[in-house]
Amino acid sequence: MTSTRPEAGMTTCAASSPAARLLTSVALAAVLLSACLSAPQANSTGIAQTQAFETALAQLSVPTSTPAASATPLPTATVPRTPPALPGPYQSSLLDPWNTPHTYLNDTCQYLRAKWDSNNAAPGTIVMVVMLHSIQRDPVASSPMHITLADFRRMMDGLHEQGFQAINVAQLADFLDTNAKLPPRSVLIIQDDRHSAQNYEDFRTYWDQWGWPVVNAWISLDGGNDKDLQGNVALASEGWVDYQAHGVVHNINMTDASTDEFIRSELQGSKTNLETYFHKTPIAIIWPGGGFGLRPAQIARELGYRLGFTVNPRGPIMFNWVPLADEATPGRADMLSEGYVGDPRMTLPRYWPSQVLEQLDNVRLMGEEARQYAEQSRAIEMEYYDISCLASLGPIP
Repeated sequence: MTSTRPEAGMTTCAASSPAARLLTSVALAAVLLSACLSAPQANSTGIAQTQAFETALAQLSVPTSTPAASATPLPTATVPRTPPALPGPYQSSLLDPWNTPHTYLNDTCQYLRAKWDSNNAAPGTIVMVVMLHSIQRDPVASSPMHITLADFRRMMDGLHEQGFQAINVAQLADFLDTNAKLPPRSVLIIQDDRHSAQNYEDFRTYWDQWGWPVVNAWISLDGGNDKDLQGNVALASEGWVDYQAHGVVHNINMTDASTDEFIRSELQGSKTNLETYFHKTPIAIIWPGGGFGLRPAQIARELGYRLGFTVNPRGPIMFNWVPLADEATPGRADMLSEGYVGDPRMTLPRYWPSQVLEQLDNVRLMGEEARQYAEQSRAIEMEYYDISCLASLGPIP
């Protein structure tokens, strides 16, 4: 068989493209076929060469495939979620109609986070504030602000039987500010005005038995010359009598008619006295005579006070829920309206001791109703938090 060698330049050109290589293959097959025709070959060899030639021709007719372009998925449009309308604060028919719940937290997201944080106080946690002036040994108390020893003991036993636990002022302030954990039924017991250390022996029994502290509204008029100072300082060192501010002059009320100088002298004077002699900074002002006002509350805040107590028996208090009056109380000229002050934590209500036993069931029921109302509102509040608060505050613990 005679072979034919392509020129060198042709080899380079043939290698330059797939089509050229196919044409070269066809030409080579033709040369081989013609050469083989000049010599006798076996039938099988001719058949094989013919098939090779046909295969080469078929390759010329097969179009070059082009890879299909990969499809890029289109992003799914995000449908904005609308926060649901939140339910209003719990309302209670157990309050007098002129006393209405006031809230004080403006940041809804922070409020919901504190409300539903499982480390905090459970919804429905309720606090009863009780203020008594003195415990008398007489058979009958001389006024509703006083209490006989027998009635005092009945009051304390009744609170305990209903599941109440006594707290101090710092616990109440943390609860009202951040919903810090408290016993579900709590009571803050305030002993009004200065008293001798002996006076607190009636309270000591309940400190020893149940660990119940008592709060004293300390008058700072006599400063270091107060005849009862040393005995009360000794009680303070024991840790269960919680001394808070009750003014200096005390018998002149702080109101919006007072000068700034007088208001500051009463509030700062109380603070300085307690820091000097009791080595503590008060965080509550028990308003002398029950007087208060917008400017007294503002100045108290400037000086670091976190709570203020009136003499108005409006009802119990809960986290972000304080019953106050926006108008004059019918038939009670002595009960000043608090709503205009706009700072419920500085105008907190309290009960007189003569009201406690008759109000215990109402207070307990309000706490239970508030708990049920919160559970009914939970799904809506959680949806609101998920839409409006989650991105900035994260999940609720």
